[in-house]
Amino acid sequence: MEEITVFKAKGIVTMNPSRPRATHVAVRDGRILGVGDLADVAGWGAYQLDTQFADKVLIPGLIEGHSHLMAGTLWRYVYVGYFDRVDPDNRVVSGAKTLDAVVAALAKAAAMDPHSQAPIVGWGFDPIYFGDQRCAKHDLDRVSVTRPVGVLHASGHILNANSRALELAGFLRVGIEHPGFPLGSDGLPTGELKGPEAMMPVAGHVGLDRSFLSGDEAGIRAFGKLCVRAGVTTATDLAATLGDDEIATQLRITNEVTYPVRIVPLLRLMGMKPSDAVERAVALKARGAENLRLGRIKIVADGSIQGFSARMRWPGYFNGAPNGLWYTAPEAIRECYALALAHGVQVHTHTNGDEATDLALDCMQQALTAHNPPDHRFILQHCQLADAAQFSRIKALGMGVNLFANHTYYWGEQHRAVTVGPERAERMNACRSALDAGVGMSIHSDAPITPLAPLFTAWCAVNRRTADGRLLGAPECISVAEALHAVTLGAAWSLHLDSELGSIECGKRADFCVLDADPLAAAPDALKDVGIWGTVQGGRVFKAPSV
Repeated sequence: MEEITVFKAKGIVTMNPSRPRATHVAVRDGRILGVGDLADVAGWGAYQLDTQFADKVLIPGLIEGHSHLMAGTLWRYVYVGYFDRVDPDNRVVSGAKTLDAVVAALAKAAAMDPHSQAPIVGWGFDPIYFGDQRCAKHDLDRVSVTRPVGVLHASGHILNANSRALELAGFLRVGIEHPGFPLGSDGLPTGELKGPEAMMPVAGHVGLDRSFLSGDEAGIRAFGKLCVRAGVTTATDLAATLGDDEIATQLRITNEVTYPVRIVPLLRLMGMKPSDAVERAVALKARGAENLRLGRIKIVADGSIQGFSARMRWPGYFNGAPNGLWYTAPEAIRECYALALAHGVQVHTHTNGDEATDLALDCMQQALTAHNPPDHRFILQHCQLADAAQFSRIKALGMGVNLFANHTYYWGEQHRAVTVGPERAERMNACRSALDAGVGMSIHSDAPITPLAPLFTAWCAVNRRTADGRLLGAPECISVAEALHAVTLGAAWSLHLDSELGSIECGKRADFCVLDADPLAAAPDALKDVGIWGTVQGGRVFKAPSV
């Protein structure tokens, strides 16, 4: 048995309503013995008093309920997003504000090794910021005509490829008829590939194989750095392939005493039958460990709103774009729900458009007629356009939501002007409506789609400001306390881990986010600016790297 460590803090925000505030927390064997003042926790026996946080504030370790390990791996490639970004080593990488700047950044990377035939890869791209201008294969041919070039969109739902990459995948030809392959006037694919059916055959040729992105050792370690700097002690890898090699790598790394994050990967239902996915998830659950929690499934119903691949109810897209894509057939969703309910497997479902949310709710209602276990907690991820009627159905079906609050900041202006129009943009990611309906709710970054930073995500839900400073949908703002709950206990609830995580109280894991100031005392507009010193995960202290 380990000795007891008592951490003294300037203040502790516990998220436990029975004892919301404290100054000391006693830890043994990576778990919390007690919380209170020194006299309250001293009764557990002899202890070592740790005062390194005497001028800091502890809150529960932040939980990122929708992220991807590729948020670390992608940094080996060229960032070509619109906004400036901070890499795992805390260096600011400037955004690319024009398509020409994107091409220049890729060309610069190609010039570093002009004799190589390796792919040239960019990520974070989104042409919606460039008006009507799209990226075509001839734009990327300016980077290279001999090496494959691929550019992953910020949403992760679209891939742009040059002529060489299309040729390697067998798609530089006429006669392709698929909604994921826009065609040019010459009958050839333009190079913009929408959805997994179009993207996956090309992705491997440009180094973006999904199993690699989730199983790369350097990427997993970089992801850990991002988490410590963001105050995150538990994070998901939502939609992983979870092959045996990936799992072996993740188990080895997360079992290291120096690895700072608990990872919760979800098996992606894609390219496999629902029965096989559920059987695999059941088997994986038994292989999990303290810092690698396995046994859940992720379904992707539709695509991206800003990529115009999400499925929208009438009247559709504000700019008249055609409706988006179904990624998973309704029959497969229904079958997966029914089998998962029968075998005790939790399912999270990506629904961006409101038509996709309707589909998921219809499938869930049908599945529950055969199997209705208590507290199944199936979660709708993103669920960006849900309205009051849908939230009522979500509550009635025992489901929860993980809303993409960051969209208001990063794409709020574009949603208002281009994708859904002013009215629907003002109720996107409707946190207030979800809470008022009694729906279990968390909020997320979907890193690397937006930066991993739960305090910023909380700020987005509280303030609903766009990048231009517009207040977009004031009635859907929530309080700082509600937003902090959403990135702690709310996120823990969405993963069925609230008995272990999400609050600082006796019996739970000793996971803390160490802050420079009390977030509940900060002005709502200053929440994102509260300094993060680092984390404590399972009783182990991790200081955020400064460089």
